[in-house]
Amino acid sequence: MSRLRQRAVLVGCVLAALLTAAGLFVTDYGIDPDLWLVAVAAGFLLLLAALDPWVHRRRAAGLSTGDQLAAAARDLVVALKAQWIEESRSRGLDDAPLDLHWSSPDGSAPPGRGDAVVGAFERQPDHRLVLLGEPGAGKSTTALMLTLGLLDRHTAGPVPILLPLSTWDPDVEDVRTWLTRRLYEDHPALRNTELYGSYAAELLVEQRLVLPILDGFDQVARHPGALERINRAFPPSTPLVLTSRTDGFAGCHVPGAGVVELHPLDHEEIAGYLRAHADPVIAARWEPIFLHLRAEPDDRLADALSTPLAVWLAGTVYADGEPSELLDRARFPDRASVEDHLVDMLVTTAFGDRAVAHHARASQVWSRADAHRWLTFLARELHGRGVRELAWWELRRSVGRQWLAVLGALVLGTIGGFGVAWLMAYASTPKLAPITGLAAGIAVAVAALRASGRRSPKPKPGIWRSLVVVSGVLGLAVGLVFGALYGPSAGLVVGLGLAVASALRFALADNAELTHPSSPKWTMARDRIAVLTGSLVLSVTFGTAGGLVFGAHQSGMVGLGLACGLLLGFALSVLHLRWWWFTVARVWLALRRKVPWELMVFLDDARKLGVLRQSGACYQFRHALVQDRLAGPRTSAGQPA
Repeated sequence: MSRLRQRAVLVGCVLAALLTAAGLFVTDYGIDPDLWLVAVAAGFLLLLAALDPWVHRRRAAGLSTGDQLAAAARDLVVALKAQWIEESRSRGLDDAPLDLHWSSPDGSAPPGRGDAVVGAFERQPDHRLVLLGEPGAGKSTTALMLTLGLLDRHTAGPVPILLPLSTWDPDVEDVRTWLTRRLYEDHPALRNTELYGSYAAELLVEQRLVLPILDGFDQVARHPGALERINRAFPPSTPLVLTSRTDGFAGCHVPGAGVVELHPLDHEEIAGYLRAHADPVIAARWEPIFLHLRAEPDDRLADALSTPLAVWLAGTVYADGEPSELLDRARFPDRASVEDHLVDMLVTTAFGDRAVAHHARASQVWSRADAHRWLTFLARELHGRGVRELAWWELRRSVGRQWLAVLGALVLGTIGGFGVAWLMAYASTPKLAPITGLAAGIAVAVAALRASGRRSPKPKPGIWRSLVVVSGVLGLAVGLVFGALYGPSAGLVVGLGLAVASALRFALADNAELTHPSSPKWTMARDRIAVLTGSLVLSVTFGTAGGLVFGAHQSGMVGLGLACGLLLGFALSVLHLRWWWFTVARVWLALRRKVPWELMVFLDDARKLGVLRQSGACYQFRHALVQDRLAGPRTSAGQPA
């Protein structure tokens, strides 16, 4: 639905709930409560009939039009630009970044510099580029700079989409299917069929209206035929950018693409960066290191500090320390030992220091030992799944699927059943309270078990897309049951309340703004708003029902109804929401001390402290080396065990 129609339905739902509650007081003016409720129900259904998106959704059920796809592309540019500008600032890329250089090993592209990556890309005949480099050489940073530059210049043509390839499993899905899924995950408003038509993300990919900038090909290179599938999905005439570690791209070929390889940093570039990002006292401490690099440019220390990642790590770790310890050959005999030390010190210096937390604007100071344990657990979980992105809704995978389903169903069934039993215990037939509560609890638990196996509810076809039909049928069925048990007033109130709750799901289904930059906090906030609104509406409804069942002047019963309705409303609101299953997993893991209770706050602070970075709605470790180091020790080949 459009935002205007969504707001109209939302206002109608709230107004219906308030008018239903007003039925408690109109009896003082000689108005029959049943007549009042019938009038409210009829008015609400008429409003839904006027705003029913079924007609509009049928009209939009066809493929997205050219104008709708153009609108989606424009809104995507706005969202992505805001998202990556914020991320580039978080990574310090707007504060004198390192000057990266590259050359083409096969002569397919001229030499260039990092700040001219957009021009280098646009000079390619087919706008196809492969960016190679050693771990930490700056491939992801260069890809980010390219994405921002293309977004800044965008007036028409494909929208640059930067995504890590580690979340693609070539054995499970086609690369275009994966790209479509990621668009929907990071930008759920693309499912708004009225604004952007049906299958908007699919058509953006199919009609080449997105420019894939795929980071980390080496993460999927182990899958036979991965590059062949990419080449088949994006033929030579299609713009494409691919980054990879140099050894991970050995023997590979992307037709029509220029290949460039990032150079290692020399001692002058290292010294210039560290001097520029340190005060005079700290810069003086680096002088023995600079003299050593100049005297022995082929030494293990020069090799270790030859990447932008290592230089940034060194500048961050020794912002208040003594870097000359790196000259100790006994402690640091090779490049791997230096890199491991810098990664370890990054976590050590980032947490537990109040001054560091204040400087990074972290919300609180986290214990070093706890932070290291939590990050290690998360790194091992990602390593076990072979991915580099930490999506909050995927935390549920860290708990066994069956165990998670049982936990979530038990909690929701208990909450919903208790809410119904508590209210019915004071009804005209209190003996039915245990049976009614048990039945409601079982029904909620079964629904939760079904919902636990699906990432999101599938849209209903045909007539079940109608607000009037779904709300009317559900409200009528439940209202008749309650009316038979507790009288027509209770049946009208409960039936109307469930009709309002059903309509509310439509109103909140696709209320995301495509122009809003994606982030973990924002995607989670959308689920929380749906929970809050649904819980409050059912709370008002059951509060009114309690008042009508027990009498208009028994305000204590109204309060009881509000409390019971809040419990049941919560249980029904969270069934299909990713936030609920994330919360179940988070609480279970926090009880086992695997993650902190305030997990999202911790992750956001870790990002501010430089240990994590953000990619759309997900977090990543600052670099794969950080994740690999936390996940486990290296083997002799230099890779995590």
